[in-house]
Amino acid sequence: MNFSPQLIALGEYLAGEFDNREQAIGEPIWYVHLRLWQRPVNLFAEDSITLFAEQANIIKLDQPYRQRIMRLRQRSDSHAPLEVQYYMLKNPEALRGAGDNSALLNTLSPNQLDLLPGCILAVTHETLGGDRYKFTATPLPETRCTFTYLGNTIQVSLGFEATAAEFHSYDKGINPATGQATWGAIMGPYRYTKRNQY
Repeated sequence: MNFSPQLIALGEYLAGEFDNREQAIGEPIWYVHLRLWQRPVNLFAEDSITLFAEQANIIKLDQPYRQRIMRLRQRSDSHAPLEVQYYMLKNPEALRGAGDNSALLNTLSPNQLDLLPGCILAVTHETLGGDRYKFTATPLPETRCTFTYLGNTIQVSLGFEATAAEFHSYDKGINPATGQATWGAIMGPYRYTKRNQY
């Protein structure tokens, strides 16, 4: 399948090692200093670009968390020509640390993943000039991103903006009973700067 220039650019923009050092120094009360890895993996290559994502507190880099799979693909909807479908690892511990140690991803296969049907984003883009873009990913209408983890039902609100140099994450945990945000981008997005390109 031929990928559109926009899908290829989205994959390149999202792939890399990021941190939010400037934000964490400037607003330490609201933002933890995090490192984020988003590594390309060889899954669903026939019709999509797929990434493994993981993050860690900068002072606990040996304790990464929030492992997830992001599958980027083209849509037929002209208003949002791209989408991101999220998957959960059946055994996150098996790939803990793979953000920093990509060799752990060599054995990753689709049967190790659970599809998260409500965890899907529509991606739009604006052209910044030449072949540079700004991508904006928002949830599809009438969807709720929920999954079960350690016996608990977790609800997450997902979203991001991405350029070649920055990744802004709007992800936050939601209390299903109250609808209130409980963690994550409560005071605005986590503003990551790309430090290394994968």
